[in-house]
Amino acid sequence: MSRPLPLAGVLRLGRPSDIWFKPALSVVAAVAPPNLGLLALGRLDLAIYTMAGSLCALYAHNRPYAARARALAWVVLGMLGGLAAALLAASLTRSAVALVAVGALLAAVQKVLCDATRIGPPNHVVLTFISSAALFSPTSLDRIPGHLGPAAAAGVWAWLVGMAPGLLRPHGPERRATAGALNATATLTEAHGRGQDTAEAHAAAAVAAVRAARQALRPAAGTSGTRLALERLVVLAEVALAAPADADPAALRARARQVRGNRPVPELADLTGVDSELAAHPGPLWHRIRPLAPLAVRVALGCALAGYASLALGVGRPYWALVTAASLYQADLALTWGRGVQRVVGNLLGVLLFAALVPLAHTGEIALVLTCLALNFGAEALIGRNYWLGSVCVTPMALLITEFAGFQEPGRLITERVVDTLVGALVGLAAAVVVPHRERVVRAQRAGPRTLAATGRSRPHPDQRTGNTTEGVRP
Repeated sequence: MSRPLPLAGVLRLGRPSDIWFKPALSVVAAVAPPNLGLLALGRLDLAIYTMAGSLCALYAHNRPYAARARALAWVVLGMLGGLAAALLAASLTRSAVALVAVGALLAAVQKVLCDATRIGPPNHVVLTFISSAALFSPTSLDRIPGHLGPAAAAGVWAWLVGMAPGLLRPHGPERRATAGALNATATLTEAHGRGQDTAEAHAAAAVAAVRAARQALRPAAGTSGTRLALERLVVLAEVALAAPADADPAALRARARQVRGNRPVPELADLTGVDSELAAHPGPLWHRIRPLAPLAVRVALGCALAGYASLALGVGRPYWALVTAASLYQADLALTWGRGVQRVVGNLLGVLLFAALVPLAHTGEIALVLTCLALNFGAEALIGRNYWLGSVCVTPMALLITEFAGFQEPGRLITERVVDTLVGALVGLAAAVVVPHRERVVRAQRAGPRTLAATGRSRPHPDQRTGNTTEGVRP
């Protein structure tokens, strides 16, 4: 018997991320110089293209800097590839039907590649928004280099912004992930004695935190003392996860405090299982893409139908419906439904915020740029608490971006955005029902037990513990 789809729970606010301000400040630092430069040159009409590159700064904040450098480079190249394909299609045809089909195919490719490479939030949604908007921006073949140039320059700047914190804290992401794993397992051990229901409520968070710490350490290059010490602390978290009754939460939290900042990481004795657990690497990219074929079909179908439904209703920007549909697809139907509810609620509240801000934004181009910067910061600061809350800022920002080339009638923008949001959500959910993707659900259900089994295998021998416990014993 299928469970009823939730409603109220999907709008509940979570705690903000420990580094919520970093992506928020990064995107402002990446967006502001290109846009202000274009404003000074009187070419704010090119801001849609510099925004394409600047928004790459949203990615890979939890990755070690060596891995972040590679990930951000691939994101910039992927953004440029999608933008180039969209501009080429827009220069070759003005058929809205054909452009929606191209947009749906690009969305499917972007979704599959982002999932297969585990690029992480904001996943494919930003790339799909950029390419879909470019499809409906009139252009010609001779103008494409002039559009890709500013996007590439802004992408390089976004890469530099993303890498800059490594100059001060070269192991910051690994330290944060390790501290998160220790704190999460400490919370689990504290809850273990308060009943099965209480412990189960924290088990998933602890499994996710330990897995996130492993992922953070896997791609880290070299065998520095800091990295090896962090690996051993992750094994301690794994031991506590496998046997919470034997762990000491106070000591785990003390270790987590020692890891933060730039202080030396506490050294531990070598632990059995550290190499086998942390040295594993994902399989070849093609092997990770093949199981995602049903997902690609679902995304392409949902986006195409959403775009065509928008066209049938006479909406001038069908790509908004296409992007709404593309943003919904999660690991299973319940999660997809939840994202749909969050998207609709956030967008509807966002158009109200747009209506309140548009008189200010229309006072001049500088006001327009500064308002967009404030919304960029707000979106990244809030989206970690719940997707709908971030969407309240994303929606007016997306609407204002369309005005970089010239102010437009607010009433029409609001009406079209509301219609496209509802159409995209309804059609996208229908496609999720028609094209199920059960393999990903089974894999997600098995991920937790596999992690627990792995942590049990990596448990150190008792004589490798210190004191009376196991040395103070993240999608």
